[in-house]
Amino acid sequence: MKLAIIGLPESGRSTIFAALSGARGEASQKDQRVSAIKVMDERIDFLSNMYSPKKTTYAQVECLLPSETLGGGSENAVWNQARICDALIHVVRNFTDAMGTTPDVKGDFRKIEDEMILSDLMVVDKRLERIDLDLKRGKKPDEHEHTLLKTCKEMLESGQPLRMSQEIATSPVLRGFTFLSSKPQLVIVNNDDDNESLPALDIGPGNIELSMARGRLEMDIASMTPEEAKEFLVEYHIEKSALDRVIRSSYSILNLISFFTVGEDEVKAWTIKRGTHALDAAGEIHSDIQKGFIRAEVLSYADLLQYGSHKEAKKVGRVRLEGKEYIVEDGDIINFRFNV
Repeated sequence: MKLAIIGLPESGRSTIFAALSGARGEASQKDQRVSAIKVMDERIDFLSNMYSPKKTTYAQVECLLPSETLGGGSENAVWNQARICDALIHVVRNFTDAMGTTPDVKGDFRKIEDEMILSDLMVVDKRLERIDLDLKRGKKPDEHEHTLLKTCKEMLESGQPLRMSQEIATSPVLRGFTFLSSKPQLVIVNNDDDNESLPALDIGPGNIELSMARGRLEMDIASMTPEEAKEFLVEYHIEKSALDRVIRSSYSILNLISFFTVGEDEVKAWTIKRGTHALDAAGEIHSDIQKGFIRAEVLSYADLLQYGSHKEAKKVGRVRLEGKEYIVEDGDIINFRFNV
């Protein structure tokens, strides 16, 4: 999962990036704008203590801070970088800046929305022009794609982001266009250190969530030791760090879950879409396991917790053998049986 941090200049994008990556992030050696962040999960900790593996592997979230200097400094450089990401973290300023300018949360949010809508509209228009040209040459277009693109054009011209239509936002036909306004979005209102309130903001329907962070404060906390951070979290009434809130919201807007594989060699968390079948989950581990799939031996984390061990859970019939069409549930512990 890759998240792009977007927002207007001086909104605090870099501060939020530092807050998210400071505690558990690992910067890329090739690109300092990218940070791989460990997804802490108490279930992995429990499984690791139980199985004492040689290696414990948590899920990861990758955060990207798009740079205006890349792409030749073009106007669309940031958007071109954001397009390759799975979801967007939209940072909106809610503090007085260095020039003494008071924040305009609603206006700033809408400016970025409008930029994305305009960028998508340019992509749609370019593709429709190409289709019209092909028609003149006698080439028949994909009617379904053509219809969907015309719907996109109507929405965008009326100022609507494409995420407002589930059919459009999730269409496999349109996936290759990487429309910005169709991407799931987490809006972070970036407050002053002492401001704990979330302002009223109409973010509209679609796959979008609203959250609040005190970026500068949480950036400082992220650089502290766990003991130091704990004191500040209590003092400023922060129940969960910005990082943990972003990860939780990201899993929600992207409709993601985790399943686990366990053993003496490794305990590992795997991230998949909710509704994924066992055969496809096997492919996340290795194509050979998917190719030679026989059965999935499944035990839920809740049952393991209740009965204390795999052996005891199996005695009472809580370990199940499932086929290719089984829909993996969040927290499933799976051993894939396969033959290649």
